Amino acid sequence: MLFRLRSRRGAPRAVLAGIAIALLAVGAEAASRKSAGKPILAVVSLSDQRISIYDADGKILESPVSSGATGYETPAGIFTIVQKKEDHRSNLYEDGEMPFMQRITWTGIALHAGALPGYPASHGCVRMPFEFAQRLFGMTDMGMRVVVVREDMAPSAISHPALFKSKPVSMEVALAAQGNTRLASLLSKTEIVPGSRTHMRILQEIAAAKAQDVASASRQLREARTAASRAAKEATVAARKLKAGESALADAERTLKKLEARSDAATTAKAKEALETAKQKATATLAELQGQLAALRAKAQAKQEEAERSQSDAAATVVARDRAAEAAEKAEWRTSPVSVFVSRKTQRLYIRRGNNPVFEGPVAIREPDKPIGTFVFTAVEHLGASGDMRWNVVSMYENPTAIEPPPPANAKARPSHRGKGHAAVAHPTDVAAAGAALDRITFPNEALEHIHADALLPGTSLIVSDEGPSREIGKDTDFVVVMSDEPQGALKIRQRPPAPREQDYDPWADNWGGFPRESYGHSRPRRSYQNDGPFFFNW
Repeated sequence: MLFRLRSRRGAPRAVLAGIAIALLAVGAEAASRKSAGKPILAVVSLSDQRISIYDADGKILESPVSSGATGYETPAGIFTIVQKKEDHRSNLYEDGEMPFMQRITWTGIALHAGALPGYPASHGCVRMPFEFAQRLFGMTDMGMRVVVVREDMAPSAISHPALFKSKPVSMEVALAAQGNTRLASLLSKTEIVPGSRTHMRILQEIAAAKAQDVASASRQLREARTAASRAAKEATVAARKLKAGESALADAERTLKKLEARSDAATTAKAKEALETAKQKATATLAELQGQLAALRAKAQAKQEEAERSQSDAAATVVARDRAAEAAEKAEWRTSPVSVFVSRKTQRLYIRRGNNPVFEGPVAIREPDKPIGTFVFTAVEHLGASGDMRWNVVSMYENPTAIEPPPPANAKARPSHRGKGHAAVAHPTDVAAAGAALDRITFPNEALEHIHADALLPGTSLIVSDEGPSREIGKDTDFVVVMSDEPQGALKIRQRPPAPREQDYDPWADNWGGFPRESYGHSRPRRSYQNDGPFFFNW
């Protein structure tokens, strides 16, 4: 396969030629099955400099990679894809093209296309061949699990009583499907199988309908606010006219009183006659103003009542919009699998769904002072309406509770064997050790209620680890677990600044985990690796 190579400007042609030859020699991917499914897991082997992609039935793709160089090591741990950008450039390094970028930490570690010299050479990211990165970018979804391991590990099938089963599809979902003509053809006389295509289609339709409800409620809120603003202005104008009418009436009353006083004091018949005529005109004016004032008072009262009703209507539409938004958020969450994390270090259990925290509480772990290992259990498919699920598990290490120390910092990673006549071999996950870890955990009932609140979906996961939650966990992330005894150069040089204020956070902006572009955006001066001190991001 011929690969397109993107590199920094000014690189010697001999180097580029050598890299191109190396890429042609090693190839970019393994032969995949004829009908590969959706990727659910990526395993990056640091020692083999290889990435393997798995679907529900096994490995579907593999490729050589180049991970972080010494001092900038790609951290071993458990991550997920939190952002995808097809055409991304570094905002820190000149000419730092990062095609088909798939971010796994908000502080700047990602999978992306780049040069592969045959050894770890990046500043923490995982570089892949261009053609492979392009293909993988089109296959993955946000939230796909990425596990970075020292030695290559392969997931193994596992069955255990502690692994979650799905409850039946709720009546709410079934009724929603029956009331939707677009879904009517998908329904059969049998129960809806949890996690099936029909079930997912129903959940997505419900989420789309709830999103439309939010759009409609938002439109009504805008209209109600416009009407309330217009009514308030009209009430203000009416009140102003009423005040002016009251002032004119008061002036007319004072004028009439003055005329009456002057008439009483007049000494001549001619003066009395003139003043009497003036008094009659003033009296008529006063009567006219009194009539006008009554009309102004009635109009002002009506406008004020209308403004109050409009304000009340606007407040009601705010409540309706918020309820619609809450329902839409819940419907959207139902389309996302549940993630559960059990930490021996903190003796706590955590639940997230749709990258949002759902529950946190203590968990009982038998023999809490003994290592339990680090495992990722993933539900890959439902086995029918019974709620049984097929699970696999991948471990961070071949011997999960007897981990060998990491190699010296100056030890070179083994180059990938692809293209040299050797098959890529991964250590199978020790199912007995994974089962032993589950045997030691007693899940609290409150946590199980949250886990089983809705029918579980494929992709539901359980992480069990000796480690605690990483500081990389935040908004718009799933669980991140980093192996504390492994080199973490790429994370250490990206020490995060203080958390941004809530009002500064914009998850849709092209920023760095909520940090304002003004601080770390493209307008920031480029910084040098060799001549500068610690920095936050490598992009």
